[in-house]
Amino acid sequence: MSKSQVLSAAAVEILIERLRALLPHERLGARRMFGGVALMLDGNMLCCASKSGVMFRVGKDAEPAALMRPFAQPCLGTGRPMPGFIMVGAEGLETDPTLGDWVKLARSYVETLPAKSSVSKAVRKSSRRPDPRGKN
Repeated sequence: MSKSQVLSAAAVEILIERLRALLPHERLGARRMFGGVALMLDGNMLCCASKSGVMFRVGKDAEPAALMRPFAQPCLGTGRPMPGFIMVGAEGLETDPTLGDWVKLARSYVETLPAKSSVSKAVRKSSRRPDPRGKN
């Protein structure tokens, strides 16, 4: 994908809905991250749709093979590689079968991770004992 190609906000929303349709709703959450919307499966990030395309969490072992697929490239967070994450440009996600293949690959890795609690950071922070130094 060329770096100049950017999805519109409406196109990103459509992409998010296409991703949601492929995942079990009872185990799915969403969170704003990385300049887009990350879909969380059992509390673990599965993918993140943004104006650049979709970042999929495939794990370090699957990364080399995933990078061989069309429109896949290493995911560069703040200019540094993010091991186990692949960025797929919009051109590589145009068909539902192709999008489904990427979701299956990411899901096969993320489902090996332990589920995370659905308790938000704000709730966890408020339930901690007060810091005697006043730095809660």
